Amino acid sequence: MILPQLSHLASICAKSGITQAILSPGSRCAPIALALIRHPLIHCRTIPDERSAAFIALGMAQQLNKPVILVCTSGSAALNYGPALAEAFYQQIPLLVLTADRPAEWIDQWDGQTIRQDNLYGRHVKGSFTFPDEAGIPDKLWHAKRLVKEALSLARCFPMGPVHINIPVREPFYPKADEQYGFDVTDLEPVLEIQPGNQILGTDADGKLRNQLKAFHRMLLIPGQQRPSPKISAALAEIIRNQQAVVVTDTISNLAQEESVTHHDFFVDDPTRQEEMAPDLIISFGKSILSKALKQFLRKSQTAHWHVQPEGTVPDPFKKLSQIIRLQPETFLQFFLGAANPTDADFAQQWTQKNQAVRDKLPRYLGELEAFGELQALQQILPKLPPFGKVHLANSLAVRNVNFLGRPLSNVEIISNRGTSGIDGSNSTAVGCTFTTKETVTLITGDMAFFYDRNAFWHQYQLANLRVLLFNNQGGGIFRMIDGPAALPELEEYFETHQKLSGAHLAEEMGFDYWSVEDLSSLQNCLDTFYQKSLKPKILEIKSSSETNTRNLKLLKEKIRMHLDKNNL
Repeated sequence: MILPQLSHLASICAKSGITQAILSPGSRCAPIALALIRHPLIHCRTIPDERSAAFIALGMAQQLNKPVILVCTSGSAALNYGPALAEAFYQQIPLLVLTADRPAEWIDQWDGQTIRQDNLYGRHVKGSFTFPDEAGIPDKLWHAKRLVKEALSLARCFPMGPVHINIPVREPFYPKADEQYGFDVTDLEPVLEIQPGNQILGTDADGKLRNQLKAFHRMLLIPGQQRPSPKISAALAEIIRNQQAVVVTDTISNLAQEESVTHHDFFVDDPTRQEEMAPDLIISFGKSILSKALKQFLRKSQTAHWHVQPEGTVPDPFKKLSQIIRLQPETFLQFFLGAANPTDADFAQQWTQKNQAVRDKLPRYLGELEAFGELQALQQILPKLPPFGKVHLANSLAVRNVNFLGRPLSNVEIISNRGTSGIDGSNSTAVGCTFTTKETVTLITGDMAFFYDRNAFWHQYQLANLRVLLFNNQGGGIFRMIDGPAALPELEEYFETHQKLSGAHLAEEMGFDYWSVEDLSSLQNCLDTFYQKSLKPKILEIKSSSETNTRNLKLLKEKIRMHLDKNNL
């Protein structure tokens, strides 16, 4: 039985431009699912594993920049959405979560698939709502429609994020054989529209900021994680040219200009160099940064920190936050161009000369490493990435390795689940991305993240544009790079969790084309074929040992430090 409030829910979503839904099968959620499935403007897909389903929806919403609907049945099914909703909350990704539930009087009565679902996701959603379970009274129907509009408005307002509507559903769940209904796509039911505000600096604030900026000459501009932005990229390039400003970018900022500092992980943690690189002002925008060394360096510095963000709560990751500027980043950067002093030349050179020295020597030093490992493989892979494609970097070592290489990847979009930085949904997020684009989607992942999320591929949908680069070092190799666990006798069994799985079996089971390489020449020989168009997704498994990868990174850092010392950089 399609209840009136559920048909209105589907219509309001469609009229609001929300046209994608990920469903997980169940009986109590059948009326919700049918309302969406039978709406002519909503495209539904079915994903059996709710944890994967939620990350797939997240991957879609990342690209669409608007909510994707999630639907599941009652009980533990709804709990499985938790990891993805936490990630969406901290990444500020909009999702509309619809969980079926038993009527309130049956909670805690030993009935099947029944848990306490009100406010199930706590503080990791922007809002929680409970649907009225009767709509025979006009005010109840109005209430149901109002809740949907409020939830969608909340999900889309900055900062965007997930919202939850819990929907008690009474039997019968399915329509009768002769029951007919339809959707009027010309329905005049109004929806809530959101008009963007015109954020500008008032005269007093403009003058105050200009005066404050005049006091600073050693400024660092640090973009955090964000989608590619031609406007921000162009503004930063102009700031670097005109004011010799130092712009430090991680891979996940999607702003890696040639002139920006991208190799800071090789020198920013050196105590002998930190005083000469210390800023007097940090200006940040976007979300989190990846580099732990950079964060620790900035936390130790004696500096002011301004963060540019139009609305919402602002964290203090460097323990220095002194001013919040309520502007869009591109608006502030245009203001900065006309207001800031040129950067102190010696300070700028301390950063840019070190960065250029690393950039110049890195290919040679990688080539001098005797044993094949992940860094040499990535050096070959990154220039081969298809232009205008999407690149998903899994946690934990894959995203860090790409960041170590510091390559400007201006013609691809870099995506990584750095909201909570878990390994649990990397495959699924990449799969969600493939549902939104015809461009090539590359997933660069380690074995732990890959096998953890294998149910991302357990569905009937084509993924012909997906390419998986699987770095298999038979365990969580990052634990060998952390001083604490690396020295413990329990390392392999309890931290690295050594395993012997291969991607070949999953490829056969799920219908992927598959290659496996263990040396540089084999990798070079198959990369072009790997990226050719095909009717199937592809996996290229790159095997190495975690011991070799750890040793290679240490050798690489030593070579670069010696080069910087030799040249007084």
